[in-house]
Amino acid sequence: MHLEPIGTFHCAARYPYDAARQSAIAESSGGNIFLEKGHNYEQALQDLDGFSHIWLIYLLHHNPNWKPMVQPPRAPRKVGVFASRAPYRPNPIGLSCVELVSIQGLRVNVGPHDLLDGTPILDIKPYLPYADSFPEARCGWVEDLSNDLWDVCFATGAEQQLVWLEQAGVPAIRAFLQHQLREHPFNRQRKRIRQLTDTHWEIAYRTWRVNYGVDEIARQVLVERVRSGYTDEELLSSEDRYEDKAQHRDFRNTFRA
Repeated sequence: MHLEPIGTFHCAARYPYDAARQSAIAESSGGNIFLEKGHNYEQALQDLDGFSHIWLIYLLHHNPNWKPMVQPPRAPRKVGVFASRAPYRPNPIGLSCVELVSIQGLRVNVGPHDLLDGTPILDIKPYLPYADSFPEARCGWVEDLSNDLWDVCFATGAEQQLVWLEQAGVPAIRAFLQHQLREHPFNRQRKRIRQLTDTHWEIAYRTWRVNYGVDEIARQVLVERVRSGYTDEELLSSEDRYEDKAQHRDFRNTFRA
């Protein structure tokens, strides 16, 4: 069997931990599919713009191996991979339903999603409510989960820092914080977090560290500030594994953080 991608997906999410759990609850700003030239895909897109949502079938190109048992983000235990949406599948094929925003030639613009930059797209199909929606469908082990989502808010200072970072080339950090902290904001086994005080925690995003406070009664997470994960000595070193130390120096000079 040989599958040839019809195009490539482009977006701000570059790393597996940037990806949303599901496209329907994603906090991303959208993405774009660039279809390959020379295959008459212009005709293949004809009449698709009349649909509000589409199915994307794609390769999970960051997942070369599969696991028979996985633990989804909200699950308290492991389940069979076929009973999950986990990306660790025998055949690395993904399926997502996304909003169709517009079509410009060979470029298909979509809304919030759970894909990563560079994802090979295999096929596009229209979403049909009469065929694809089953409101009374059972949800297996998911039905046993309580609605334990937290409200994630941003302090004024943190909002300013995030805007700066997004403009400076760290575009996915806000969405990362939203989807990581809205579910189990205390889970140190599955997230790079550490407890600072009874009500204050810190989560790592690549070389950045984000401080947040929690209100367990209101079930609210308040992102308070972003800081560099480098020490002063590390920033003075010429070694730059992630090629971002200049960015961190500018950030510190801007916010004295």
